[in-house]
Amino acid sequence: MLSPGARAPHFTLTDDAGRPHTLASLTEGASLVLYFYPSDRSPGCAKQACAIRDMHDDLAAAGITVAGVSPQGALSHARFRAKHTLPFILLTDPTKTIIRDYKANGPLGLGVRRTTYIISPSRKIQHAIRADFNIDKHRELLARAIAATSAPPAPA
Repeated sequence: MLSPGARAPHFTLTDDAGRPHTLASLTEGASLVLYFYPSDRSPGCAKQACAIRDMHDDLAAAGITVAGVSPQGALSHARFRAKHTLPFILLTDPTKTIIRDYKANGPLGLGVRRTTYIISPSRKIQHAIRADFNIDKHRELLARAIAATSAPPAPA
């Protein structure tokens, strides 16, 4: 897993509609929740995506965009988004190049580890968490990110 303070690796990936997205375009003027998940067909992945969906309005109000990444193709992502009414993009990484760059690959390169990064507009990793089975850890990280952007500034 990449450490907070590290520079987030550049990428260009396509979404379920075939539109390209870069790290730069997703962080332009906003922080980014970039989360990696194993499969569009997993109940755990659906639970995680729905938890993020349920927080999406608060994330957007805090100026935070969201993108999910997994190795499945565009059609699989489109079905997953439609089935769970996901308001954020899902990016395809069939070669797992970006999954490896972000250290979200499983042991021996097999599978994808459930990993969430919060990346600043300057493309630095602000926060990172890996919790393969505990979806609540990812939800707690997002709640802290929302609270941090909503908190009034500390008195001088």
